[in-house]
Amino acid sequence: MSDTHAQTVRYVRETMLPEREPPLAKTGVIKWMRENLFSSWINAILTIVSLYIIFVVLSAIIPWLLNSVWDAESLTECREILAAQGLSSHDGACGAVLTARWHQLVFGYYPSELYWRPILALALFLVGIAPVLFANLPRRMLLVSAAVPFVCFWLLWGGSVWFPVMIALGFVLGYLAMVLIGKALSPLAGIIAAIVLPILYWIFLAGPLAAVMADVVPLRIEEVQSRAFGGFMLSVVIGLSAIILSLPLGILLALARQSNLFIIKTSAVVFIEVIRGVPLIVWLFTAQLLLNYFLPRGTNFDLTLRVIIMVTLFSSAYIAEVVRGGLAALPKGQYEGADSLGLDYWQSMRLIILPQALKISIPGIVNTFIGLFKDTTLVVFIGLFDPIGITNAIRASTEWNGIYWELFVFIGLMFFIACYSMGRYSLYLEKKLQREHR
Repeated sequence: MSDTHAQTVRYVRETMLPEREPPLAKTGVIKWMRENLFSSWINAILTIVSLYIIFVVLSAIIPWLLNSVWDAESLTECREILAAQGLSSHDGACGAVLTARWHQLVFGYYPSELYWRPILALALFLVGIAPVLFANLPRRMLLVSAAVPFVCFWLLWGGSVWFPVMIALGFVLGYLAMVLIGKALSPLAGIIAAIVLPILYWIFLAGPLAAVMADVVPLRIEEVQSRAFGGFMLSVVIGLSAIILSLPLGILLALARQSNLFIIKTSAVVFIEVIRGVPLIVWLFTAQLLLNYFLPRGTNFDLTLRVIIMVTLFSSAYIAEVVRGGLAALPKGQYEGADSLGLDYWQSMRLIILPQALKISIPGIVNTFIGLFKDTTLVVFIGLFDPIGITNAIRASTEWNGIYWELFVFIGLMFFIACYSMGRYSLYLEKKLQREHR
């Protein structure tokens, strides 16, 4: 015992070893490269090949951008300037087309003296959407969010202020119908009334009431026809309108498809399957040619608004299936737990089921929105001047006939910024709502 104890005590360390730097292969950039680029010989080969391809592409694009000509009146003059520098016509971009026609690419044919109106509308939209996207803002700002769509509509199209006011009253009418009729009869009757009554009001009463009020109190700004809309502004108007409107409609369709009521479930299934089974371009032609036949005689329904309605319906069918997937992913115990608390159907959906289902569905919903925003370029086939349509008009002029890449790179960059922003917000929202680590 004594020998063992003496031998053990002999090797007891009385001082700590000094700290040493970790090996270079286990920290910093080298560690990241080993784990992400050269973790195996296959990944190493793929990394080298990818870097070579990137080098080849950038070695062609970067000089082309650096040699850009920004001050010229035509493509011919751009080529002359490049030739004077000893470069061929393919060695430099003709950025002058962007400096000369950027306003058309962004605003279309909107009157230049009224550019402040779409800019102000976009600023108001960002202010209004902020309390919806970020929960740390005051909830009272949601009142601003509710009013912003109608203000933006008035700023973009102009005319009498009473038309958007009467449209907003339709939503108030729907809310009152849902509350009053829901209490008097049943929640289902209130929901049906909240849908049917505003539609009838908008079709038959909103226009005449707006005209009467415009005669009594004439508050109006200069009216702009929808044919003046174009460029990226048109894509933003159609895309954002459809995104905002299709989300609540898609949620209602998803709930209707899972309903136990035969008529509601069948109607939702038929609507979703018919809309999803036909290409968007067909529905756009339907909006252009056929939608007016379902309206009262003499009604002049704006083509852009018809397109917004049809794109909204198309997107809502896809959103409904995405949300239905989120609902199906929830365990049955969540529904049983809501029932055990004594909650009715709408309370359980609002407080327990939908928050979880929508959290699961965030990637699919945002993916649908991104695809929808890019699909707004299809309106070029029905005569609307989206960014692609504007490029066709620019290239048809004698000054810029024959120019391609500069315009398409600019359009691609604008769409990339918008779609990338939606994707980043989706990741932010997923991380914020993640609860598994708590």
